[in-house]
Amino acid sequence: MLAWSTLRARPSVRPPAAGCRFAGPYDLRWHGARHLQAVGMATLHLMVGLPCSGKTTLARTLERKHSALRLTPDEWQVRLFGQDAADPQHDARHSLIEALQWEVAERALALGIDVVLDFGFWTREEREDFRSRARQLGASSEVHLLDVPGDELLRRLAQRNERPGLAFQITEEMMRPWIASFEKPDPDELQRRD
Repeated sequence: MLAWSTLRARPSVRPPAAGCRFAGPYDLRWHGARHLQAVGMATLHLMVGLPCSGKTTLARTLERKHSALRLTPDEWQVRLFGQDAADPQHDARHSLIEALQWEVAERALALGIDVVLDFGFWTREEREDFRSRARQLGASSEVHLLDVPGDELLRRLAQRNERPGLAFQITEEMMRPWIASFEKPDPDELQRRD
């Protein structure tokens, strides 16, 4: 447990309300809307695109530009489970990692920190769900579309599969149905929402 005296010098930190136990610098029970106004509105950045479209490269740029927290599920999954794209447990693991990363993102947004979610967001329904979550936290949201033609994606995929790293090795046979099912955002979706 941190002493209040150690946090006194930080102007954005206020003492807890009477009767509220302070559990540490990330305890939001006493922050409320006034704290978010003092910190400023955070933005949730949604990276939209298929594998090999350049999402993670742009996500890293946004991370630096906005001093944001970047969450890329593929990096976590490769470190935890290796190149498991063909494993029957891959999708279940990926969903668990995304759920955990959302919990981290939710906390960061509530603290006024911008977040870059590098999930892909292939469907409008999924994008709207996360934008609604951001709005409920008092955060704005932006969609960053990386619209790359299918032939170029397949060319990049072949190059990526030649290099080991923190990106999944996937086959062209896996990629083709994803290209066909991707729901490109319309112009309205690309507008920032406060």
